[in-house]
Amino acid sequence: MLCIAGSPRRHGNSERLLGACADGIREAGGEPDVLIAAEAGVRPCRGCNTCSRTGACIITDDGMSDVYRRIDASDAIIIASPVYFATVPAVLKTVYDRLQPYWARVYRLGQPRPARRPGAMLLVRSGGDPFGFGAAVDTTRSVFAVLGIDCLEELRVQGPDAPRDVLEYPAELDRAARIGAGVAATARRR
Repeated sequence: MLCIAGSPRRHGNSERLLGACADGIREAGGEPDVLIAAEAGVRPCRGCNTCSRTGACIITDDGMSDVYRRIDASDAIIIASPVYFATVPAVLKTVYDRLQPYWARVYRLGQPRPARRPGAMLLVRSGGDPFGFGAAVDTTRSVFAVLGIDCLEELRVQGPDAPRDVLEYPAELDRAARIGAGVAATARRR
């Protein structure tokens, strides 16, 4: 199960939620494969539309090749992210944008849709932004739609700000673990 940590900051609140989720996956007999977006070495999409003609990204000399391989091999995908200005941080959005070949294969090249897989999103924000979680949820749901991910759960945690603040939210950490276990169980049944 691919678990994507979308924060530019290591060991922060969203990564701690993902850690609890990974514990739940393990307890359910699954194997989490944690991908740290900030360390994946992914360059931004060029917007060249080559993938609309070939089904593949023209950029082949960065970490996205490994990300593609891990996505393709996963039986489920869980994404954890902080929310910055109502959406996901640039490091995660860069990965999202590079998923354009999956969209192009179906909508431009007429290839079959990917097999359905379960997934979930874990989002955390400190608060204060009047637009909340909306754009982060919509953007991640769009990515899930392209990848054939059925989003089984959304965990939205508002309040934590400093890197360890989420530790003050044991109910949310417990829920993240239950989400991981639930997604693992669903992936096993499919």
